[in-house]
This record gives sequence, structure tokens and C-alpha cells, in this order.
Amino acid sequence: MGVFSKYHRYREAGEAANVNNVARFGEPAYTLFTTSKVFTLHKHIDITDAQERVVYEANTKFPSLHDKTDVTDAHGNQVAHIERKVFTLHERHFVTMASGESFQISNELWHLVKDITNIEELGWQLQGNIVGLNFELYDRDGSIIAVIGQKMFSIHDKYCIDIYKPELEPIVIAILVTLQHMIKDREAASSVSSSSSSGD
Repeated sequence: MGVFSKYHRYREAGEAANVNNVARFGEPAYTLFTTSKVFTLHKHIDITDAQERVVYEANTKFPSLHDKTDVTDAHGNQVAHIERKVFTLHERHFVTMASGESFQISNELWHLVKDITNIEELGWQLQGNIVGLNFELYDRDGSIIAVIGQKMFSIHDKYCIDIYKPELEPIVIAILVTLQHMIKDREAASSVSSSSSSGD
């Protein structure tokens, strides 16, 4: 295990489940992995299984003020549609599943080391650790649904996600894709803010 195994929970396909996750939640049912393609005219994310087979894809229209993103499965079937609501005090992303279920995720609390975001429509809670690049997703009963880890210093923006409730996989994938977009938006805003400050 790497030096970050206790606090930073990203792992590559083929590696054993993170020791911290196993100690707290047990062995996950399975793990999925994401890779964002760079240098393209639109955002594209591949979600793969442990055998590196693509099981989901996320594509964002470009240019897109509302960051409109469609998530599809390996057969091209619609899984979810994600849109960002702009011109609000707190950035919000609206997610509509193919089943018709919908919910929203806001980044209003994303300024602390340990953040908690309630997904009210689902009764779920997303607990984040920006410093450790780890996120945990809990259901309305406080049971773990999934644990997300982001790879440090990766140009391809890689994530791994340990799934504990396979029946909720499509919603978990939609939340994961939304989370990646929100983190990227925050990084971009931070970069612009830093540039403005240094230019003064």
C-alpha cells in the first residue's frame, strides 16, 4: 500500500481494496474507475470495471453554459442527464435519471476540510474530504453506499469508486460524474481568483 493508503483512498484496477475502507466498511461489492479524456472539444469521462472495460460514459456538450452532460451505459442507453444552474449564490447541479427520479447537489458547503452535502430528494449524504481527495456516500439510514477516491497529480483526472450497494449503481455513477464537474469548476474558479490576485 502507498503512503496515502490510510487517508488517500485511490487505487488502480487490479490492486486490493483500500485498507481503511475495508476496516471501516468491509470489502466492497466491486470497484469502478474513471478517466477523463483531455485535449478534446468536450468533456468525456469513461467509467470502467476492474477488467478496464467501459461500463459507462459521460459526455458534456461544448460550449455549454449549463454544463449539460449525458451519462450512458456501454450499450448507449441513457442513464442520467446533468445540468448546472448558473447565476445563483451557490452553484447547483440538477440530475435527472432515466427512471424519472431527480435530485440536486449544491456546493454551498464546499469550503471546509470536511464537508457534508445533503442530497435531500434521496435522503442521502455526501461527506467530502477535499484535502484527502476522499468522499463517502451514505443512504438515509446512515449505511455506506460508496467510497470515492481521487488520484493525486493526474492529468487524466482519475477516480476509483468502491460500490457497497450495487442496486444503486446508476445513481452513484451520476453523483460521481457531477462531483467531478463540481471539483473541476472549483479548481477553475480558484485559478481565476489566484490570477486576479497576482495581477493586482
